[in-house]
Amino acid sequence: MEYKMQLTQEEIDILNGSKGETMAKVIKSLILYGDAFGATRFVPVSGKGHIVTSFGISILHPVFSLMDELINAGLKVDAGFTADPKPVDHANVKSNFLEKFIFDKKLYGLQAKYEGQLEKLGLESRDSFSCTCYMDEMGNIPEKGQILSWAESSAVVYANSVIGARCNRNSGIIELFGSILGKVPEFDLLTDEGRKAKWIIEVKTKELPEAQVLGSAIGMKVMEDVPFIKGLDRFLGTELDNKTKAYLKDMGAATASNGAVGLYHVENLTPEAVEQGTDIINADAKVYVIDEAELERVKNNYPNIWKKPDAKKPSVCFIGCPHLSFEQLCDWTDKFEKELNKQGKKKVKLNTIMTAAPAVLERFKKEKKDLYEKLTSFGIHLSYICPLMYMSNPLCKIKPVITNSNKLRTYTTARYFTDAEIATIAVKGGLE
Repeated sequence: MEYKMQLTQEEIDILNGSKGETMAKVIKSLILYGDAFGATRFVPVSGKGHIVTSFGISILHPVFSLMDELINAGLKVDAGFTADPKPVDHANVKSNFLEKFIFDKKLYGLQAKYEGQLEKLGLESRDSFSCTCYMDEMGNIPEKGQILSWAESSAVVYANSVIGARCNRNSGIIELFGSILGKVPEFDLLTDEGRKAKWIIEVKTKELPEAQVLGSAIGMKVMEDVPFIKGLDRFLGTELDNKTKAYLKDMGAATASNGAVGLYHVENLTPEAVEQGTDIINADAKVYVIDEAELERVKNNYPNIWKKPDAKKPSVCFIGCPHLSFEQLCDWTDKFEKELNKQGKKKVKLNTIMTAAPAVLERFKKEKKDLYEKLTSFGIHLSYICPLMYMSNPLCKIKPVITNSNKLRTYTTARYFTDAEIATIAVKGGLE
């Protein structure tokens, strides 16, 4: 069989079985992947891996068999890898008997077995589960210019944009194959040309836009193209401090889920925009102007797909998709304290769950013990789970769930509300 990609002699040898039949299958899969997207060669992976398939769901039997084949062949990710969040946390996210039965027996009954497979393939640790693997606490922090083999849309767009690493929006398993081989096909966001902006986004709001709505507007307009965002530096400044990173994390997740953005540039702020300025914009770039009216139009067009659209009392509130940062946990404690004082209450009325990486939660508990105790005294639960996986339970997705995450809104039946709205609703316990 002839391939379009130009292979080195070493790669040809691997394809012909020099490192075993299973590795030959791995490289063949990546060659076919590269051919499909017009890649001409492989380039070395220089960072740790991150995989999106973190859940032991029964319908993934082909994946479990594949994992066993890789393990039996002695293959693994030498540099180590992290994975997306775990699907269940019964200690902190309560379920009734039937919900728990579906989680444990019908949906994720193979979770323990699957996690064992991941450990044998090079999972960093039993706590290496988060969609925000790039957090300092998680330890999978790429360097600018490093080539990655990741999946997870919100992580990929963050690594490309905020860090300046290079990674395509890979699918599940393909990202694992790239990390095992130590090479990925070079195309699109791995190339200089592929990282140029095809859109200019002019932010002309009077105040800093809600990150989730801004990202949603950008994603739905540009789809998979690269946008160059002007005007945000008026509010965010020109330093990538932790607060700004958290804002860009949430904005980027919305661009990736409401569209298919894998990279954005922010004028005077993100690495490549600072280095190259407007030279990184294509000459024929389109322009999209975003003001308050446009953001309101976008937000007002989000559909309400609750089973009972007129329901006034939500049952669950999720905050943290993607996972919250350490600083965001601190900020949310302050937001809820102010809202509780405003409404004259001591606890939230709504079952409110905030999610973050295991190591972030541990740091918050140890370094900010006073805030941790205060937040939990408000009746708020902290968890490491993926809210998307919770909503995959048919008994959970019919509940009236609210969230401040545009990603969760897009992929589930949850309704989106802004941070301020979420705090008010959670404390009050209803929409009125």
